[in-house]
Amino acid sequence: MKSFNYLAPTEIVFGAGVVSNVGQYAAKFGKKAIIVTGSRLPKVGDTFKKVTDSLDVAGISYVHFDGVIPNPTTKEVTKGADMAKEFGAEVVIGLGGGSSIDTAKAIAVEATHPGSAWDYLHYTDGPTEKTLPIIAIGTTAGTGSQTTPCSVITKTENLDKSAIWHMNIMPKVAIVDPELTATLPPQVTAQTGFDAFCHNFEAYLSVGTNPMVEALALEGIRAIAEYLPRAYRDGSDMEARAKMSWADTLGGLAIASGGVTLPHGLGMQVGGHCPHVSHGQALAAFYPAFTRYTYESAKEKFDKVGAILDSSVDPCTAIDNFLKKIDLYIDFKSLNVSKEDIRAIADCGQVLGDYKNNPKVATIDEMYDLMMECYDRG
Repeated sequence: MKSFNYLAPTEIVFGAGVVSNVGQYAAKFGKKAIIVTGSRLPKVGDTFKKVTDSLDVAGISYVHFDGVIPNPTTKEVTKGADMAKEFGAEVVIGLGGGSSIDTAKAIAVEATHPGSAWDYLHYTDGPTEKTLPIIAIGTTAGTGSQTTPCSVITKTENLDKSAIWHMNIMPKVAIVDPELTATLPPQVTAQTGFDAFCHNFEAYLSVGTNPMVEALALEGIRAIAEYLPRAYRDGSDMEARAKMSWADTLGGLAIASGGVTLPHGLGMQVGGHCPHVSHGQALAAFYPAFTRYTYESAKEKFDKVGAILDSSVDPCTAIDNFLKKIDLYIDFKSLNVSKEDIRAIADCGQVLGDYKNNPKVATIDEMYDLMMECYDRG
């Protein structure tokens, strides 16, 4: 076994109904909180009220920033950071999907540092320990953001989607309550669930992986193979919802140490250039070409994952068939990503270093060719 380090500093609070305990965890960090959500969250049920009721009981005052959008931008982060500074927030609570949690992380940085969150991207020294403590409450099961040191943000004027990657933005507490995912529409269940598969699979494949990551990732893949189709077909299947929340958490823990590979770097560029495309859709469109490009360079691992999904066919076909089960065997044309967009996306394909983690490292021209293979499946 090779030598490795593994650090997971986030306290994980897992279980049905645990969102009602958020106040007791927030109280460890202060008496003033900013809650970060999208504008539609209060309409999907009583989740927001459960959070605020718990904060009230704990004697914590709060303000609510509801400006999160899919593929969050520096503009929204600055608005939220200004609110946090004006209120004197001592803890940031991200409530929602990956966009809400990523925005909360970036707000925690910008509210306590000179300049903007964009000044602390992955290629810099990153944010300091002055970063506000973060509590992440996920309402989807796929992004893993509640257990990662990553915040993905977009600078719209540059069509540039990038990330802060630093241990100082790891959430102090992750509240993982499967009940919060019960109202997810089927398409969101599929897209976020496939993202969770990609996190686990790519961390397993990554040249930066280690035995701890491999064990976590394989457990996550087994759960997703069995339970994502069930959650997609029946959102009220709480066993499937709980297993997907577990797999999502495992995926976050896996990529926090092992990283992601080629599809994620390109997938984030798709979101930067074509913000109408969700991250899960971008990954799904690209995966059939990615698997065939990478297979021979990681044959043993592909074979192991393929056997989990469907041992009767080759691993690449098994992944294709899994996408078909959840209606995500899609192409870029159907997502309104043009050939010109693909050229621009591929040209930015090495902005993030994820591609270097792939068992087979792609050039810009290879990235373009692979994406064009996924343009129209006919």
